[in-house]
Amino acid sequence: MDNQNNQSNQNNQSNQNDQSTQSNQSNQSNRKDQHLFLPQHGHYKHLRVYQVTEVLYDLTYLFCKRFLSSYGDRTVDQMVQAARSGKQNIAEGNQAASTSSETEIKLTNVAKSSLEELLIDYEDFLRTRQLCQWDRKHPRFAAMRQWTRTDDFKKNGVLQAAKMNAEELANLCLTLCHQSIYMLTQLEKTQQNRFVTQGGIREQMHAARTGYRQGVDREMEALRAENAALKQKVTELESIIQSSQSTPSNQSNQSTPSNQKNQY
Repeated sequence: MDNQNNQSNQNNQSNQNDQSTQSNQSNQSNRKDQHLFLPQHGHYKHLRVYQVTEVLYDLTYLFCKRFLSSYGDRTVDQMVQAARSGKQNIAEGNQAASTSSETEIKLTNVAKSSLEELLIDYEDFLRTRQLCQWDRKHPRFAAMRQWTRTDDFKKNGVLQAAKMNAEELANLCLTLCHQSIYMLTQLEKTQQNRFVTQGGIREQMHAARTGYRQGVDREMEALRAENAALKQKVTELESIIQSSQSTPSNQSNQSTPSNQKNQY
């Protein structure tokens, strides 16, 4: 029975030691992380604007293959490259954001410019072929725009587009161009505001270094104050000890003459 209790106590002590070690390691990790200054951004694939431009690229490739490949001009390459540039620069800008706000804003603007170029190509296609460019008054415009915001479009948009004619597919891509450009405009504003309020990477590096040094200085000052308080406490204790040691000696000296007198 005693052996079982001892074993149980040893296990409990071991678990407590493991928990204490993990806690210390976690605290050390948190202390290290608090000095990190590079901003953390979500993955670009989680951005709505990237998801839309990715579908737009696929649809543009399909559109060019179905309706422009027989013409043999540079329009095909230009449209596909513009769609690709819009998508790729969003991804690159998102990844560069941690080290350069300037690069992030620049690449976001490049993505928007590429999609504006692609939008003009689709408008030119409809105009030169005397096809209808759908506006808000068109009976199918609202339904198409609503469809592009659904999960069904994300999953089956390209498959459905393969059944569309040139006018339908061109207007679908135009709608995605407008949505992407609008979202990139808002994203660019957010990036500019963040730069104004938080600064660029150099300012963040300086702020992080300054904050670290100030933290070290505060810790050193606290240690100095604690050291001074301990020294004062030691001095007081030494004084008490000396006082207590001298008191019995005085009492002994005072009692000696009395004893001698009694002997006589």
